Amino acid sequence: MAFDTTPQTTPQTTPQTSAPATPPTSAPAGGPPGAPRLSARDKLVLFVLCAAQFMVALDFSVLNVALPELGADLGMSRSALQWAVTAFALPSGGFLLLFGRVGDLYGRRKLFLTGLALFGAASLLATLAWDPASFLAGRALQGLGAAAIVPTGMSLLTTTFPEGPARDRALGISGTLLSLGFTVGMVAGGVLTDALGWRSTMALLTVFALIVLPLAPGLLPESRTPDRPRLDVPGAVTVTAGLLSLIYALSTAADHGFGRTDVIAALAAGLLLLTGFTVIESRSASPLVSLPMLRRRTVAWGNLGGLVTFSMMSTVVFVLTLYLQETLRLSAFETGLVFGFQGALSAVAGTLAPRVIGRFGARRTLVGSLTGQGALVATLLLLNAHTWSVWLAVVAVSLASMCHLGAIISYGLTVTSGVPDAEQGLATGLVTSTQQVGITVGIPLLGVLATTSRDLLSGVHTVLALDAAIVLTAAVLVGLGLGRGQSRV
Repeated sequence: MAFDTTPQTTPQTTPQTSAPATPPTSAPAGGPPGAPRLSARDKLVLFVLCAAQFMVALDFSVLNVALPELGADLGMSRSALQWAVTAFALPSGGFLLLFGRVGDLYGRRKLFLTGLALFGAASLLATLAWDPASFLAGRALQGLGAAAIVPTGMSLLTTTFPEGPARDRALGISGTLLSLGFTVGMVAGGVLTDALGWRSTMALLTVFALIVLPLAPGLLPESRTPDRPRLDVPGAVTVTAGLLSLIYALSTAADHGFGRTDVIAALAAGLLLLTGFTVIESRSASPLVSLPMLRRRTVAWGNLGGLVTFSMMSTVVFVLTLYLQETLRLSAFETGLVFGFQGALSAVAGTLAPRVIGRFGARRTLVGSLTGQGALVATLLLLNAHTWSVWLAVVAVSLASMCHLGAIISYGLTVTSGVPDAEQGLATGLVTSTQQVGITVGIPLLGVLATTSRDLLSGVHTVLALDAAIVLTAAVLVGLGLGRGQSRV
């Protein structure tokens, strides 16, 4: 397939309340060379957008260690507990592309605020849940709110901060908090559940929403495409239904395997619907997804790198959690500390990544980060049943997470660089859809090899070997696919 690398020109979005961009000044300490200083207002805007992204990332993991206590309290069986995760993952992944485009057409700020309000109300419902149905309803509404927050929040960030050092810095902070939120959730979930019970994990999310929501209206600029094309309803229906089917199949397979009839049917329906979506988009006058955009090599190969780094790192975290608790007999709190150290180094990586990208470009950083992630995962093949292995796990997974964060930031920049403001919602919708699908795909595709193995340690080794091979292969393919490109890409 030939990739279109010709720059596209479209009318730019006209923000209605945005402040003028801060002119570049001398680089602040710790920032990349030539990075502009952020004004007080810029910092507040960045705080609001990053806090919202952190809140959503936190929601992915904060409930995990609380599931046994939740099930006992609400009377949910072990098999039903998977729906505590799936009920959130279905709408949060399924509606991302649709909400990203709706934000483009009708106002990103408006949809972002709506998503925040819905997320806060849903978190309160989940906190006060009196039976399984009310809890799962809260989780599903949380997912719907997240689907509105994530793509519009990323679009507001990329349209507020101009392409260059300012955007690199903003995306570096956002990527750091996104990765840190998932890790902090694992640690905080265990601490809160032990101290205050499972409801405190949902109450924490309610508090986050109450902090962010009052600040957002007066700070965030409104932006949308200047023209108002009709929404591609057939495309919206097929892509949303296709993603919902695919995420349901993969989420269910993670717990029950791929042999169940409903998993096979959902997987087939998802693939069929997504195939139909591509046909519809090729014939639509106002497509939901621009196929010429997907033919941009930066969009196609950048998203491949993002898909691999998310899916393979989530798999590593999953199998290491099993290994640390079942093979090395660490407690849930001790396991959380292992990943807490990982989170601390991820935060360090977030401050370094913009400098690296500024010097070497997003393409080289993406390829180098994938290579580092794959090589460090390969060192985990030395893990065994001896207690010293915990130190190997701490060091290797922490350094791999630093590379992982570099890949997250650089792939987001690779995909969104050069995209007109009018299409930023679409581009960031693709970025965040890749994140959601990546987090969902890795565990059922590879993680089941560990959970179904008679010997857990050998199963973990098999998963880690395949994981490293996939990441290293992706690094080669992305490097070849992107080519030399421009210096910043």
